[in-house]
Amino acid sequence: MGLIILTGPKHSGKTTVGRALAEQCGGTFTDLDELVQTHTGKSPRTLFKEGPEVFRQAETEALQSLFDTKAEGDTSDQIEGVNNKFRIIAAGGGLIDNGAALGLLKKNNAAILPLGAVTLVYLDVSAETAWERIKASAKKTGELPPFLNTDNPEETHRLLHEQRAAAYRKIAHIIIKAEGKSPEAIAKEIFAVIL
Repeated sequence: MGLIILTGPKHSGKTTVGRALAEQCGGTFTDLDELVQTHTGKSPRTLFKEGPEVFRQAETEALQSLFDTKAEGDTSDQIEGVNNKFRIIAAGGGLIDNGAALGLLKKNNAAILPLGAVTLVYLDVSAETAWERIKASAKKTGELPPFLNTDNPEETHRLLHEQRAAAYRKIAHIIIKAEGKSPEAIAKEIFAVIL
């Protein structure tokens, strides 16, 4: 069994790639932000507005719950010719800023992780691309993400993007250029590396 954590900036495609990857490798998919909402009854945006530490705690607890239990149906490690069944998790873009959650990932060994080894995949998109996607999303929702509520949201985003990207590159096992490719193509690229 293996656990694949998809990381990357907001709107880098973690959720769509995660779903495509789960379909290709016969694994299960979980969006960590959706799991946070299921556990708390509140959206990550609402929790973050209550305080970054409130959201980070909920995020850590949701991640821990995945380590504590196997995915439903994880009784076989043979699925359609795939040697290992994978659980794929799309993490929030700020996971790298959550020391407690990262601590859980660092404890990755089969003795304490029933799912087996963790592979951290970083979906790399430029700050410019991420910003354009964030703006497009904000037009639909009517607001920027709470962490960008500053005097200069674009500059805040650029600085945060660069800081997080450097940190993710240091800990990622796999780095995938995720611009100009379909989710299915990115998933295929990841699957080819982990097989």
